[in-house]
Amino acid sequence: MGFTGFPDEAFLFYEGLEADNSKVYFSRHKELYEQAVRAPMLALTEELGAEFGVAQLFRPYRDVRFAKDKSPYKTHQGAFVDVMPGIGLYVQLDASGLYTAGGFYSTAADQVARYRAAVDEDVSGKPLQRITDRLTGAGYVAGGDRLKTRPRGVPEDHPRLELLRHRSLYFGRRFEPEPWVHTEEVADRVRATWRDYAPLVDWLCAHVRGSELPRR
Repeated sequence: MGFTGFPDEAFLFYEGLEADNSKVYFSRHKELYEQAVRAPMLALTEELGAEFGVAQLFRPYRDVRFAKDKSPYKTHQGAFVDVMPGIGLYVQLDASGLYTAGGFYSTAADQVARYRAAVDEDVSGKPLQRITDRLTGAGYVAGGDRLKTRPRGVPEDHPRLELLRHRSLYFGRRFEPEPWVHTEEVADRVRATWRDYAPLVDWLCAHVRGSELPRR
């Protein structure tokens, strides 16, 4: 069956999970999660796959081994198209609505080094500045891990200092759960934003690429 939107029950499920993030709650509502959240998200990513590639859905379980927060379940359902390792397109559903994003999520040392070298050089850094300015002007919000100060050796007056602070960089947009989220229009909205992120993703694939370091 094709994608037809996310039902009200998907948002109600996450409202309940935010209030009671427990195995008891999730077990009692697992069928609701499968039918109202996971199945529509699979259908959405399959519909978008022909243009953007195969997306992987994230598991609902949190890795709490090294986390202070021991709540066992994620309060959102995300899916990611991995264009290159750590670089790609994202969509997420949670109690507050729908969120899409695109960019560079990995902080591997070699990727960060290539990113900053490319931002520093005018020939590659200026095009990235134009891309990010266009995204900001279109209402997208920048995110990612970044330094509070400037990287070592970077002058205070560097024209792309804000970009150089980033260790990862993505842009995103949040949509509140308006009536269209219950319809196939969701696919059109996600498709439009992912197309807007494409120049950023292309730049990152060209200049940052996937990490070449061995996995830990």
